[in-house]
Amino acid sequence: MKPSEPCPCGAARSFGRCCAPLLAGAPAPDAEALMRSRYTAYVLGDEAYLLATWHPDTRPQRLDLATDPVRWLGLKVLEHRRIDGDSAEVAFVARYRAGGRGHRMGERSRFVREQGRWFYVDGDVQEVS
Repeated sequence: MKPSEPCPCGAARSFGRCCAPLLAGAPAPDAEALMRSRYTAYVLGDEAYLLATWHPDTRPQRLDLATDPVRWLGLKVLEHRRIDGDSAEVAFVARYRAGGRGHRMGERSRFVREQGRWFYVDGDVQEVS
């Protein structure tokens, strides 16, 4: 993806000024930025980034996005809430296409910060009509 292209996460910035630095290893400044970069990683099929930003206590051993028939179409962040200095929640809705049909998935994701880096812990997922 070119740095000048719009970022897949839906922020009003180019990919190069938004998620690209995080995907290249820069720490996310907050949980929302990490969540947006993880969405972008799903769009781009960047399994290594997704696993690296998943908390070790809940991280799956592997992902297989290459065989996943999902095509991500858009992201809307509904809420970013700091619980304390090292934990936060982000609520969002993501649009995707799978099996020839469009879907909307909502999630309230939980994040923790350890040694200055934010990690995705888990989330409550729901299909949105």
